[in-house]
Amino acid sequence: MLELRHLETLIAIAETGSMAAAARRVALTQSALSHQIKALEAHYENAFFSRRTSPIRWSPVGERLVALAYDVRRALADAERDVVRIREGKAGQIRIAVECHSCFEWLMPAMDHFRARWPEIELDLVSGFHPDPVDLLAENRADLVIVSHQRRCRDVAFHSLFRYKMLGIMANGHALTAKSYLVASDFTQDVLITYPIPDQRLDLLRQLLIPAGISPERRTATLTEAILQLVASGRGIAALPGWAIQPFLDRAYVASRPITKQGLWCELFAATTKSAAALDFIRDFVATMLKVCADQLQAIEIAGGG
Repeated sequence: MLELRHLETLIAIAETGSMAAAARRVALTQSALSHQIKALEAHYENAFFSRRTSPIRWSPVGERLVALAYDVRRALADAERDVVRIREGKAGQIRIAVECHSCFEWLMPAMDHFRARWPEIELDLVSGFHPDPVDLLAENRADLVIVSHQRRCRDVAFHSLFRYKMLGIMANGHALTAKSYLVASDFTQDVLITYPIPDQRLDLLRQLLIPAGISPERRTATLTEAILQLVASGRGIAALPGWAIQPFLDRAYVASRPITKQGLWCELFAATTKSAAALDFIRDFVATMLKVCADQLQAIEIAGGG
C-alpha cells in the first residue's frame, strides 16, 4: 500500500535524479530504497522509471505518482499551517445561526467589520428553520447562534448582546392607538401576526400572554417587512422589537404603543460552546457585534453599558 514515506521517497528520487542520492536524503541504504521501489512497482504492476538512463526517465505511472506525491506534500503543508493558525486563534470558521430574522439588519454589518479585521476566518450563515438553534452547537452544525433567551446547557456559554423594548404594532387609526400602552387583554381584540417560531421563543407570548392565559387568533409571516405590511393593511396586530422597525415608525407607516406600563423588555444573546468562547476570534466577533449594535441601533441597552 502507498504510504507517506513512499511519496517522500519518490520526491527524493525525482529531485536528486539518482537512487544513491535519494537514499541518503531519506536516510535509507540504497538497497533498502531499491527494495521499497520494487515492492511498489510489483503492487502497481508497472515500472516507475528506467534504471538505464541518467538522469532517471519516469514512466507514465511513475510520473503520475510523483505528481501525487507533490500534491500530498503541499496539502499536508497547508494543513499544518492551518492547524498552527487555528491553535493560535488566527484562523478558523464561525458558522452563525439566528432565530430572529430582523437580526440581519445589524448582523451583516458586524460580519463585514469582523471580516476586515480577521480575513482568515471563514464566516458562514446556517440556513433553514431550526426549532432550537442552541441544539446546533451540540450537533457541531453551528459555532455561534443568536437567541432571545438563555436556557440551562452544560457546555454552552451565553454572551449578552443588548436589551430592548418590544412594541405593540398596529395600523394607523386602529382602536388601540387610543391607549397609552397595551396590556395582555388588548391582544384578544385582533389577529396576532408573529414569526413562524415556537411560542416559547416569542417574548410576547412567553412573558405576557401565556402567563395571563391568553391565546389570540394567530397568523404568521417569515419576514419583518411582511408582518408590517399585513399590519399596515389592517390584517392584524403584532409585537416587534423597537430597534428593528424604527425606520417604519419614523415615516408613520404603522403606529406603535409600549406593552405594559413598565414596557416589555427583551434581550438578545450570542451562544457558543464554552470551548469556542475561549477563542480570540470568537471573543472579538462578540465584541464587534456589541460595537455595531451600539453604533447603529436606537433604543437599546448594550450589555455592560447603556
